[in-house]
Amino acid sequence: MGRALLNLLMVSMLALAVSACGRKGPLEPPPNHPEQGPATSDGIPVEKPNRPFILDGLLN
Repeated sequence: MGRALLNLLMVSMLALAVSACGRKGPLEPPPNHPEQGPATSDGIPVEKPNRPFILDGLLN
């Protein structure tokens, strides 16, 4: 009985700790962060090359 109560208490404390993380609300950009991504001198955004990732086979 004591071990089951201890397990229940530990799981409850973990759930409470995880649920209390962060702030509720919209995401905020970091200070001094540009609104747009990198661009060339004429204002056209730079496209990143598509590099394969080791887990692509599992994700797609």
